[in-house]
Formats: sequence, structure tokens, C-alpha cells
Amino acid sequence: MRFEAFSFGSIRIDGITYNHDVIIDRGEVHKRKKKASKRFRDDFGHTPLSVEERIPWKCRSLVIGTGTGALPVMDEVKQEARRRKIELRILPTAQALELLKVARQDTNAILHVTC
Repeated sequence: MRFEAFSFGSIRIDGITYNHDVIIDRGEVHKRKKKASKRFRDDFGHTPLSVEERIPWKCRSLVIGTGTGALPVMDEVKQEARRRKIELRILPTAQALELLKVARQDTNAILHVTC
């Protein structure tokens, strides 16, 4: 995968620009559907990443890009990653992209592109 550009509100991967959060699951890019996590919004001040969402668990490493650091990741996500023995990396999206450029093939990601 080629991560070509990232700026507030958009990301370009393999020549395609996405104007929404994305999930990278075994080399395929999908839109992050955060509706299941919206019920936790009031608790966090922002819609967090929760285990209620479709998380690409079929990997050895999961990278979560938090935008500028604003995306909350619920403790249950961290616990589930530990239970599944998946290395979890949570960092701002710009840093996550640098990590993904050199990541192993068995790395999946969730990338927040705003805030």
C-alpha cells in the first residue's frame, strides 16, 4: 500500500482519496462505520473507538491512528487486543502512517482523519 497524502479531513491511499476515517483490513480499504460507538460519545466528548465497531482483528499488529490525538480508544479495545495477542499501536495518524509504510504485511489499521 502506498500512503501518498494525509491532511485534515482526507487521506490518499494507492491513488484514491478518502474523506472519512478508514479501516485497512488485510490490504483492503474500507470506510470506518462508527455508528455503533456513537452511544459512547457523551462519555468521551468524541465518538470513541469501541469493540462495538467492526475492528480488523485478523492480524498480528493493529495500528490505530487517532487524528491529532483526539480519537479516544476504549479500554475494552485494548483488553480485546491483549486477549487476542495482537500488538496494538495507538498514535496520531501522521505517525501511524509512517509506521504503516514499513509495517509487516500482517498489520491492519484504523485511521482517523479529522481532529
